[in-house]
Amino acid sequence: MAISPNDDFTAGQVLTATECNQFPRGVMARATSQTTYTLPLNSSLAIATGMTVTFTAVANRYYKITYYEPQVQTPTVLGNSQAYLKQSTFSGTVLGNGVVVNESAVQDQAGVVIYKTMTFTAGSVTLVGTGGTSSLTGAPTFIRDATREALLLVEDIGLA
Repeated sequence: MAISPNDDFTAGQVLTATECNQFPRGVMARATSQTTYTLPLNSSLAIATGMTVTFTAVANRYYKITYYEPQVQTPTVLGNSQAYLKQSTFSGTVLGNGVVVNESAVQDQAGVVIYKTMTFTAGSVTLVGTGGTSSLTGAPTFIRDATREALLLVEDIGLA
């Protein structure tokens, strides 16, 4: 779809409904979590604690989605931990993912941010943050607390 930017405005000009509809509508849904989440072992996936949002999408509008895990810990050598942004449920369509790979004997820890800009069919949309690991041992986790909140945010950024 082509982007439909708004017009330049001049003093005395009449603002139309069409022009108003081209403006971004801001935050549509937001979820945060301060609860540390232990990932299921051996590539199983599950919805990460607190990371589900539902909003009503309007057709032909762009939505910017941000999924942020502040600290992902992979405890085993040659293991990896992944965060996924999915539509509907943990088994839904993958919209994006980020991975932390551990290549040393030291625990690997890093934040993961997934950005996605897209349109949806009009109606109710549910997005979930999920996680999983290739590790067979240890306790790979999404580490969260009062100063490290996980975030799932949906913003309407304008007409498509």
